Amino acid sequence: MTGSDRREEIIQRVQKSGIPLSGSKLAAIYHVSRQVIVQDIALLRAAGYDIISTNRGYILNTVKSVSRVFKVRHTDEQLYEELCAIVDLGGMVKNVMVNHRVYGHIEAELNIDSRRMVAEFIEDIQSGKSSPLKNITSNYHYHKILADKEETLNMIEDVLKDKGFLIEVR
Repeated sequence: MTGSDRREEIIQRVQKSGIPLSGSKLAAIYHVSRQVIVQDIALLRAAGYDIISTNRGYILNTVKSVSRVFKVRHTDEQLYEELCAIVDLGGMVKNVMVNHRVYGHIEAELNIDSRRMVAEFIEDIQSGKSSPLKNITSNYHYHKILADKEETLNMIEDVLKDKGFLIEVR
């Protein structure tokens, strides 16, 4: 199999997969090293494919036409509830951001758009690998949420407000 054939198959496999595909898994499928897969992904990105690297593997960015930033606050115990409220309405939690008084603006990509991804994220947090970024700013943080239309973002805003998570920005 040539490199271009492999890259064509990789893009199709990542596109059709309902879950992120790790570089190691792709390497095993195509009998190449993980580094070859990393180079293939770089070439696919250069060719215009919007492939995102997550902590669970590669995904193809789906088109979401609108976005909004929400300022929220909740406890660690409410993290699952917050994320599920967003993805259940069709939103994607693109990132988490905090504005720390000493360190300044800190941002991390999340790209969470399903309950399965929420569960995996929560599992990683609970395993002790790390703690939520919001913990360095007394639970205050921001999420950029992507959705298919403004009405979806409005519904997400209403649910976050009803749950007491939404902070009004002055």
